[in-house]
Amino acid sequence: MPLHPEIEPYDHGMLDVGDGNRVYWETCGNPHGKPTVVLHGGPGSGCTPYFRRLFDPAAYRIVLLDQRGCGRSTPRASAHDTDMSVNTTAHLMADLELLRQHLGIERWLVWGGSWGSVLGLRYAQTCRAVVSELVLTCVATGSNAEVALLTRGLGKIFPEPFARFLAELPEDERGGNLAAAYNRLLEAPDQAVRERAARAWTDWETATIPAPPRSVQRFEDPEFRLGFARTVTHYWGNDHFLGEGDDAGVVLRDAHLLKDIPGTLVQGSLDLGNLLGTAWRLHHAWPGSELTVVDEAGHDAGAPGVAEALVAATDKYAQR
Repeated sequence: MPLHPEIEPYDHGMLDVGDGNRVYWETCGNPHGKPTVVLHGGPGSGCTPYFRRLFDPAAYRIVLLDQRGCGRSTPRASAHDTDMSVNTTAHLMADLELLRQHLGIERWLVWGGSWGSVLGLRYAQTCRAVVSELVLTCVATGSNAEVALLTRGLGKIFPEPFARFLAELPEDERGGNLAAAYNRLLEAPDQAVRERAARAWTDWETATIPAPPRSVQRFEDPEFRLGFARTVTHYWGNDHFLGEGDDAGVVLRDAHLLKDIPGTLVQGSLDLGNLLGTAWRLHHAWPGSELTVVDEAGHDAGAPGVAEALVAATDKYAQR
């Protein structure tokens, strides 16, 4: 099933969400259609026009936003004086509620990819009455075990890039939480230290998560690279601000809360973030969910087979 046609927003704006933050949002498709909101990954990636094409513009009122600190939202995480203490999962969920109310939406389908799946799942568990369905890909749940895999565990599969990744850290910080250690470098007063850490972090991500050229190219932008690395390590180094306290994680633990929300999970079989079987475990803990595994696909919402499965899911839910 092909992607839907390219479209442009019919409305957009900057929403004041407090704490000095203004969040960029846009709406596309049918103003009277079924509402859906797109939660991008990262944390810190920002939305792209590609996401609009996963929905039938005649059937959906498509809402995209750049989460705090990234994309067109202000202030940007790349600025050293941006206060990251007011950029947490709780803040992002509150922003979603403010935006939903601002747009006069009662309930919406929540689409999330990678980090967006973590945010979407926790939002649905917390605000069940306003989520009609979930469509998730590159599935994650934000557990400590997932972070440990993506920072240290994959070092056994990619030993040479891992050695370079570790070498950027002080020796006494190489045995602990690597994301937290990198975040300390990315918060350093010395700009050169911050820039070097951002390059090392994104080099490690590029080495371990094969991505399409469009995703790799964005890391050549120094401002994007710095804001992205700072935001990812801020979340990963702080348990995604989920307060989990265990390797299983609260999102997976609370999967039963989703029992009345239909959901579709689309996962690439070669997504290295899925070595823990996260999508499979979530599917079996979530009554009524559907899991589609796409062979030969990695951590890429635009991969052949993945995109088609996502469009099929949104087309199906458009009829509910």
